[in-house]
Amino acid sequence: MAPGKNKYRVLVVGANDKICAFISEVLPRNDYEPLIRADSVGAARRLAMNSTIDLAILNAPLREEFGTQLALDLAEDNVGVLLLVQADVYEQICYKVEDEGVLTMQKPVTRQGFYSAMKLLTAMRGKLLRLEKKNQTLQNKMMDIRTVNRAKWLLIEHYHMTESDAHYYIEKQAMNDRLSRREVAENIIKTYEEP
Repeated sequence: MAPGKNKYRVLVVGANDKICAFISEVLPRNDYEPLIRADSVGAARRLAMNSTIDLAILNAPLREEFGTQLALDLAEDNVGVLLLVQADVYEQICYKVEDEGVLTMQKPVTRQGFYSAMKLLTAMRGKLLRLEKKNQTLQNKMMDIRTVNRAKWLLIEHYHMTESDAHYYIEKQAMNDRLSRREVAENIIKTYEEP
């Protein structure tokens, strides 16, 4: 595995021993952690809620449901999903799930076809992880800006400062106290907004 490369946790749902052995043989252990197996939809949902799942392979039909709803629910949580279905329902299932990012594959699968599908799914998941991280960074920056602006308005209200003076005050306090601007702003907010 290349340095800095992600290692993906794979959930396999509804697969018998033969399919699990096939998946274990095809997926390189360097890139994929040992498979987590769930025999039922309920068990899969519990595993997905209680641990981080990166990729899911659903061998449809599952016992409690076909597997389409589980696939859609997992995809909504940004899990990369590969849904294995019989050829006679392939087009119908693709139509239902492809717009949500679920990859569908006809059974029986070949080693090369399965490996290629998993590499596509892995690439999609890697892209989603980077977008999630970027989104979180932007959310934090927006919260920083909102917090600093709120503190500035409190300084303007209580000390009759100009906006640039309030901004300078927060910057200076941050440097002097070796805190972030957000931490200084939060302290100002606590001082003037708490009863």
